Amino acid sequence: MRSEWIPTAHVSVAFSVGILRLMDDREIEGVVAHELGHVLHRDILISSVAATIAAAIMFISRMAFWFGGSSDDDDDRGGGNAIAAFLMMILGPIAAMLIQMAISRSREYSADEASAKYTGTPYELISALGKLETYSKRIPMEASPSTAHLFIIKPFTGHWFMNVFSTHPSTEDRIARLQHMR
Repeated sequence: MRSEWIPTAHVSVAFSVGILRLMDDREIEGVVAHELGHVLHRDILISSVAATIAAAIMFISRMAFWFGGSSDDDDDRGGGNAIAAFLMMILGPIAAMLIQMAISRSREYSADEASAKYTGTPYELISALGKLETYSKRIPMEASPSTAHLFIIKPFTGHWFMNVFSTHPSTEDRIARLQHMR
């Protein structure tokens, strides 16, 4: 792995004993390069900005709910629309979450590309992702929506609804994109 691309920040990447037993050194190198790709691209900063924008959208939707509804004298002035205010309260947080998830998924693709670039091949990460996907189906991961972003593959599978709100793209999509980098 080339060392000139690693930023001079204090960075820690942790691995479980399970992943160290599961993967060979080349696959671990691909995963380390993926995680350091997140550092290189300042993904924590980008995610923080996305979270701030999402919070602002949710705040505005709440304000629209409280101040956009009708009041007693609205009939005289044409007033607010209670249905529109209610929809803002429902749709605002959903839109904010979708924006956050889309940004998170795009950052995963970017980190995958960094892994392929800095290890010189996409095969290490392809192999690692394939193993993780296989083993995660055999031994399901314990994750909650608040910890999902800490995983290298998406911890939730199944219903299409969970895929829409996933922080990670599907492993199949990630592998397909990496295979095109050959």
